[in-house]
Amino acid sequence: MTQTPKIEKLSWRLIEYPLPGTVGGSGVAKVDVITCQIHAQGGLSGFGFSYAIGGRGYASAVAGQALAKEVLDGQAIPHPETAWAKVRRLCNRTGMGPNYVGYAAADVALWDLYAKLLNLPLAMAMGGAARAVPVYGSGGYKPGQPAELVTEQVEQHLAQGFGAIKLRLAGNPSDQSILRAAADALGANGWLMADLNEKTSLPQARYVLDQVQAHGGLFVEEPLPSTDIAGYRALRESHGGMVATGEHFQGIEQARGFISDGLCATIQPDLAMIGGLTESLRILRVAEAFGCELTPHFLPGLFVHLAATSPALTWLEDFPLLEPLFDGWPSLAADGTLAPGDRPGHGLSLSEFGIELETRNL
Repeated sequence: MTQTPKIEKLSWRLIEYPLPGTVGGSGVAKVDVITCQIHAQGGLSGFGFSYAIGGRGYASAVAGQALAKEVLDGQAIPHPETAWAKVRRLCNRTGMGPNYVGYAAADVALWDLYAKLLNLPLAMAMGGAARAVPVYGSGGYKPGQPAELVTEQVEQHLAQGFGAIKLRLAGNPSDQSILRAAADALGANGWLMADLNEKTSLPQARYVLDQVQAHGGLFVEEPLPSTDIAGYRALRESHGGMVATGEHFQGIEQARGFISDGLCATIQPDLAMIGGLTESLRILRVAEAFGCELTPHFLPGLFVHLAATSPALTWLEDFPLLEPLFDGWPSLAADGTLAPGDRPGHGLSLSEFGIELETRNL
């Protein structure tokens, strides 16, 4: 019986990534990117990353580094879910927080390494079969945007092949002109979605859900803070099937109740916040069991591998943010879908641009 190669070293970097301007509904201006390279016997290596949107990622990087060293260093390459179970136990007294955000980088790297050990694309190593998944355009929209700019952005997304777009709304009457412009530009050529970035009250959320529903929208993302359970219960009764949330959840424990209780029709894990691909996979299994759809928070070129494991992952989000830092992203097809590549692992590596960015010592 062939022995499984052992992990010899883990290399970490904290990259400070200033954005050229503010982006999205939250006005993000910088991202701290945590990278992890796992080196194993026989020249095998796996690459992973996580991030802190808005910065302040140092604590997460240090926490992830410590966890990965304890769980992985010197060990035979484990299945990523086996390693994650150990991480969960180790975090029993310190909680999720920076632990999960930091370890997410090692989790992605371990999946990459594990897939390379099997000589399989990540999609297949995760237990799935590669498939093309529709992608929606999400970049370029802001609350209060002039209608003509909305029209221009929608037309650009349609020309690129996207079959849907996601607006950023404010929860006030100015949203009406944005919705009209987007719906008119889309016509019968694409779906409409909207994002409130947790910024509205329950009455405002109901108002926006009514407006989006009137324009044939699929869902409204984060109409309330993820901690407002009572508010989400109220929205389930008034707008069941139209609520999406999840990018601020940490671990399956926070997502599970929303799925099982029907508080959202679409769950949206964020790679860093949720703790990596392993927790995303666990949530996807729960979502499928309860008939809930899953549309991950951005990074379509990575999450397309997760999509191979379940039809419950219905959309991928194109919100260009970290893409310049990495090489190897798959290309959008003319029909607006994305499929995983056939190289072993996830196929991503740090780009020259990413290498040249300023790093902070860990």
